[in-house]
Amino acid sequence: MKTHWTLLLTLGISVANAAPLPATQRETFDFGWKHARFGNMPDGTVQPEPGAESAPLTSSSHEHQNIAMNAMDGNRNTRWCAANANPGHYITADFGKPVAVSQIDVIWEKAAPRDYVISGSDNGKTWTDIAARIGDNGTESAQNLYGKNQKPADSRAYRYYKFTVNGTGGGNWASIREIEFTDAAGKKIKPAGEKLNANKVPFGANFDDTKWRSLNLPHDWAIEGPFRPELENETGKLPWVGIGWYRKSFDVPADAGEHRYYLDFDGVLSMPKVYVNGELAGEWGYGYSSFRVDISKHLKPGQKNTVAVRAENLPRSSRWYPGAGIYRHVWLTKTNPVHVDNWGVSITTPQVSKDKATVEIKTTVLNTSDKPAIVSVENAVAGVAGAAGKPETVTIPAGQSKEITSTIQLGNPKLWDLDTPHLYDLATTIKLDGKIIDKVNNTFGVRTVEWKPDGFYLNGRKVRINGVCQHHDLGPLGAAVYARGYERQLEILKEMGVNSIRTSHNPPAPELLEACDRMGILVDNELFDIWEHQKYDKANGYHILWKDWHVKDLQNFVKRDRNHPSVICWSAGNEIDEQGTARGKEVAQELVRLFHEADPSRKVTVGCNNPNAWKNGFGEIFDIYGFNYKPHLYGEFIKQRPNQPVIASETSSCVSTRGEYYFPVKWGIGDGFFNYQVSSYDLYAPGWAYRPDREFAAQDANPNIAGEYVWTGFDYLGEPTPYNQDRANAGNFSNPEEAKAALERFAALGNKAPSRSSYFGIVDLCGFPKDRFFIYQAHWRPDLKMAHILPHWNWEGREGEITPVHVYSSGDTAELFLNGKSQGVRVKKPGSDTEGYRFFWNDVKYEPGELKVVVTKNGQPWATATRATTGKTAAIDLQADRTAIAGDARDISYVTVTMKDAKGNTVPTAKEPLTFTVNGPAEIIGVCNGNPVDLSGFQKNTIDAFNGLAQVIVRGKRGESGPVTLTATSPGIKTATIKLNIAKPTAEQLKK
Repeated sequence: MKTHWTLLLTLGISVANAAPLPATQRETFDFGWKHARFGNMPDGTVQPEPGAESAPLTSSSHEHQNIAMNAMDGNRNTRWCAANANPGHYITADFGKPVAVSQIDVIWEKAAPRDYVISGSDNGKTWTDIAARIGDNGTESAQNLYGKNQKPADSRAYRYYKFTVNGTGGGNWASIREIEFTDAAGKKIKPAGEKLNANKVPFGANFDDTKWRSLNLPHDWAIEGPFRPELENETGKLPWVGIGWYRKSFDVPADAGEHRYYLDFDGVLSMPKVYVNGELAGEWGYGYSSFRVDISKHLKPGQKNTVAVRAENLPRSSRWYPGAGIYRHVWLTKTNPVHVDNWGVSITTPQVSKDKATVEIKTTVLNTSDKPAIVSVENAVAGVAGAAGKPETVTIPAGQSKEITSTIQLGNPKLWDLDTPHLYDLATTIKLDGKIIDKVNNTFGVRTVEWKPDGFYLNGRKVRINGVCQHHDLGPLGAAVYARGYERQLEILKEMGVNSIRTSHNPPAPELLEACDRMGILVDNELFDIWEHQKYDKANGYHILWKDWHVKDLQNFVKRDRNHPSVICWSAGNEIDEQGTARGKEVAQELVRLFHEADPSRKVTVGCNNPNAWKNGFGEIFDIYGFNYKPHLYGEFIKQRPNQPVIASETSSCVSTRGEYYFPVKWGIGDGFFNYQVSSYDLYAPGWAYRPDREFAAQDANPNIAGEYVWTGFDYLGEPTPYNQDRANAGNFSNPEEAKAALERFAALGNKAPSRSSYFGIVDLCGFPKDRFFIYQAHWRPDLKMAHILPHWNWEGREGEITPVHVYSSGDTAELFLNGKSQGVRVKKPGSDTEGYRFFWNDVKYEPGELKVVVTKNGQPWATATRATTGKTAAIDLQADRTAIAGDARDISYVTVTMKDAKGNTVPTAKEPLTFTVNGPAEIIGVCNGNPVDLSGFQKNTIDAFNGLAQVIVRGKRGESGPVTLTATSPGIKTATIKLNIAKPTAEQLKK
């Protein structure tokens, strides 16, 4: 669903009262920002926020950004954490003068036995112990601090109080979210810090930001790097932790009158606070949620106004690379006092047949004025004669909203389907006293979705879900949103045979769902990765936001995405910690209820990795059960739960590096990990996972499974399993000398593995298919005549050595030839998880030349493929996915760089350095090569080819047009160029 708004914002008209707007007006708010970073900086230093209130708190040590002042900032989402698990770490508060304390409350990060002592001092040097706790396991109150025989009236008053942690148990670090002091009167007291200076804080209207960086949105500050080897590879070795401020000035016309102004944020990482003219206008918690801030009462009509946004990423808040900052779009929306509420139109098609469809529209109209409003609501489907609803009249009290329901009968509807994703446009018009005061347009599709125990049905036809899980980053572009980036990902995945994606594990960018609507891709739309319980070591995960935000996040999530025909279900969570607890069932029931209340038209699912979750009462709460990595349980589930639909919500997790192969080839899942790469024979996986063939066999044996979502479609930043825990393992190297040298290198880096992006992808970080792409294509597109051979055939030095050959094809019989000599015929064995979905020849001995496979199907010729030994790199080839793009600073072109030999063959081992230059109204915004251990950075114009390929991404400059020449050079190789064209953007494009 895409909402269209009429853009008519006019500035600078000086009249007493503004005329009513003809419609809600919405325009981009992405351009002309100033930005600066604080807290943890890219170079590893810590930069304090300017003008921040200085709390007189000190500590013996702290971990990263978890400094002492966090323990008394009034925010239980922050914390002080010691630098290690050693005993004796302390935090000290200076009240500036002696104060008598009757109670101290300690809010720990998590429950665990702890021994601690509270001391008081007059001078900060000589300390008196005034309280102690042994074995505290959570929130404790240290009361009667001066002993049970001493009355509070005689209590000593101290200027300094020190909290010393002498034991944490189980290797836990001292970590405290808040220490709260209470005086004898029962009043909370805090050390007196320096008061804020309105002109020195970044949200102040008169703050001097002239030295800040100028930039446009969307912006991911972390993808700019640099990669730092000492950082966690789980989150990509990029500096995503820290604080970012954004400021922008804009004019509001003097005739603003009663018009309402809103800022609509598609997503900010994380915990954004939005200030307008120095005042807090709104805030949000979850960095993946879209939200609206009403800025009307904070504005100064006829003057310059300033918006300031603070974003903060806390350490240990993510288990993959999240991105940082205002990484999605921001919109300025202007309305009349009475208007359609944000995401206020719900469109469903409860009855669909070949002849007609009933379209039900529920419109929420908001009245922000101080008097009742009698309005009429009209709906009509654009371009369809007679497809209009009866006008509905309703009275909306002052300061309230009302929902109005109407229906439209649509004759001979064009259905939204995988191959024909037809979209309709619904216009909703609001009238007051016969005059139009608002008009919004929403796209929708007509289709039926049914989840049955024997599978998924779209428009009455059973459709097997061939899906992949997708993280939200765009590889070298980081988390910053580019609509073309998502569209290109979907094009590549559709070529493989994908018909569905799972948004793992958070609400996606609106642009992704809009692309799925246009392209006929089904979506399992997922909301959470964490509920109430902390997951793993993620002390600052979503659980710290749960109590205050989970209902708001769910409601915004559903309202924003409910009109997308591509969305076929809601996922309430992924592998959450509560699958086996009684409380988990309560939370599950609450979430399912909330989803059904917000959208009765869709089912709710969940991704479960607990093998007992389907039979302990947890799984049956959901409409659709989701198995993560449990193909061996499908048959039992179908027998025991014959009435519940089931999907393989996360599968395989096979790992590989594009173009990397290691010998000897073994079939054990852990036998292909070498040199911090993974062999691309598609046999290898972490301990919980398995080859694609196993999932194929399990699903073919259990056709009631609705399909699968493979982990993952594309490689993504962070989570580089099997090297995800930063442990240098000698067994990961192909020879002892390499192992010794690598271990010495990484010992100097604190035993941090170099990997910074995943190996899970079927497609690499650039979007280049790995070998695994073709086993899925062969299985998911059985009518496509195709064959693919691996490995490459450049093995100088391996002459005469065993070099197994595998072939993926949609055919059923294959014969392999090496330099014209047959290596034998192989026939697929249906249902076999080894020989059912691939052909392989384990005894081929390498010799330079040509491999050729001839494939038949049902006895008829089907497909052929070859692999030839190439020469050395002699040329560079540049190919753009699109040679013409718009000059709107949004549109981008992906240029593939291929290293060729003298005969024009791709050199599969080429790793030459490349330098790019661009002439004309365009700029390079990213380079990549798909190598998960390359730490050279994305935001530059140089990179090494990796196994024959590299990528450069070009963006047109805003408001400019003309020809562009991109040039690629490499020492000793002929220079290559490609011509692009930047088209003049339309006025409409510049408003988006």
